[in-house]
Amino acid sequence: QVQLVESGGGLVQPGGSLRLSCAASGFTFSNYMMKWFRQAPGKGREFVARIGGTGSTTNYADSVKGRFSISRDNAKNTVYLEMNSLKPEDTAVYYCCAGQLWTNDYWGQGAQVTVSS
Repeated sequence: QVQLVESGGGLVQPGGSLRLSCAASGFTFSNYMMKWFRQAPGKGREFVARIGGTGSTTNYADSVKGRFSISRDNAKNTVYLEMNSLKPEDTAVYYCCAGQLWTNDYWGQGAQVTVSS
């Protein structure tokens, strides 16, 4: 069965860094665009970043551009989100998602990221 398992979340001080990982199984990983979304308390889920199947194309939300970096390792069926210069407003549950440009087919369970001093 399809599984997406996020890891790497936690508590970090403002200005700090974290790297999220998402391990995928149960589908042909390289055939899927991989995305990260996040949902802050009391807010809707919002797009953070996406990466094409080969890893050559990436897109970011304006709010994270220049601070976050998405990458993937197709040999390990894993997608990463490197988060730098973290701000309190980055606090959210971060979700890994597999899909195509206009679809979100599979979701992970989420990883909590808390940015606080």
